[in-house]
Amino acid sequence: MMLSGTVFDSSKINYVPGVKVTNNAGRFTYTDSLGHYTIAVAEKDSLCFTFRNKSTQKFAVQSISDPNHFDISLLVPYRGKYSTLKEVIVHTKTYREDSIENRETYAKVFGFQKPTLETSISPSGAVGADVDALFDMLKFRKNKSMKRFQLRLEIEEQEKYVTYRFNKTLVKRITHLEGELLDMFMIRFRPSYEFTSQADELLFNQYILNCSYKYKIEQLQQAAPKQKS
Repeated sequence: MMLSGTVFDSSKINYVPGVKVTNNAGRFTYTDSLGHYTIAVAEKDSLCFTFRNKSTQKFAVQSISDPNHFDISLLVPYRGKYSTLKEVIVHTKTYREDSIENRETYAKVFGFQKPTLETSISPSGAVGADVDALFDMLKFRKNKSMKRFQLRLEIEEQEKYVTYRFNKTLVKRITHLEGELLDMFMIRFRPSYEFTSQADELLFNQYILNCSYKYKIEQLQQAAPKQKS
């Protein structure tokens, strides 16, 4: 049979390449760059690992519970090219974090306000139009375009929020719909942003459930004429 595993150093983190793995019959192999090895063994065989001219004790094959993962660590430190990572926790962004990031990216657009005409007082006391404000007013096309862009971003943000709450995982769990029926349901009964933003979890889930009852009745009614014919 084939026996395989990985050889680590004393830290149990770093891989050790170039370790000679030998069985009783004299057959041997070496660990690769990731410390991995595979060797053919007999049931009554035993293995020995040799690194830097120093050998480990012999390990009886019969005592190895999992021949596909016989990993060992040598009592030597080794800093190689590759090593394993300790536990890594990956956090996904919440909708709120994505929304904040989106608004920070387009801060100038979300914070845009239509300029107004202000007045200034000259040293002589005469009141006139502020030159900078007047210049802003003349940029009418740019201001109008900026406002449209702001509205588009706000609508896009609202749609993302609806998608975040009205997602397939939740809808499938409540309705038990799958495949094409689920896809059609998601399109037809997608709620408005106003409802989605105001409804609590209980009300929102009840909305999905009520819509599923209506949807399933309609499906049965559409199938009925076909059955009669």
